[in-house]
Amino acid sequence: MDFFIQSAYAQGASSQGGSTSFIIMMVLMFVAFYFLLIRPQQKKQKAHMALVSGLSVGDEILTAGGILGKVVGVSEHYAVVSIGENAEIKIQKSSVSMVVPKGTYDEA
Repeated sequence: MDFFIQSAYAQGASSQGGSTSFIIMMVLMFVAFYFLLIRPQQKKQKAHMALVSGLSVGDEILTAGGILGKVVGVSEHYAVVSIGENAEIKIQKSSVSMVVPKGTYDEA
């Protein structure tokens, strides 16, 4: 039965190699998180800010809530969107998810 039990050996007195490899692993994990999570999110946020700041009258948009309409007025923080005949809503510009191609929205 002794062949199931492994002999335990003491670790070397210097643990300098262990702490160095730990620091290297932490740096590598941070670099991986930066390139896989942080950087793409920053690029996406920058693109959304450019979309919101470039919003103008006549753009056809889709909101985060799924409302499709045409911008009829723009202020600093809000946009007025026509969603039908005699139906306009005021939304926050940050809720615009995308500008759709011209002709997508037809006011029927």
